[in-house]
Amino acid sequence: MAINEYITGIQHVGIPTDDLDSTIAFYKGLGFEQAGLFPNGQEHCAFMRLGNLTIETWTGDPTAKKAGAINHISLNTTDVEAAFAAAKKQGLTLVNTEIQSIPSFWDNGIRFFNILGPNQETIEFCQIL
Repeated sequence: MAINEYITGIQHVGIPTDDLDSTIAFYKGLGFEQAGLFPNGQEHCAFMRLGNLTIETWTGDPTAKKAGAINHISLNTTDVEAAFAAAKKQGLTLVNTEIQSIPSFWDNGIRFFNILGPNQETIEFCQIL
């Protein structure tokens, strides 16, 4: 099966920050609500939501502070195992050699993998468990 059969739409856009509190306040000022706040190693990760747009923002990674500041685009995946197999079959440029997991996100964790697009953009395929 083709990878697009396991995608239901955009899940979130990832933007690293060096000041999580001010980033949360900025997006709240635009009308976003804080949908989640999770530990990310020794740092923290917040999910800000407005309608069908979710922004994941976190500390601990470099920030560009210019155009190109978006770290990744995440696509909602219904079956991360099947999507990973399809990505390999299609010859997509895999960033990860295996499916990754973060058990502390949302109620039951997430599983995901990343590929690179033609402009070296990172595209994440993520399944919320």
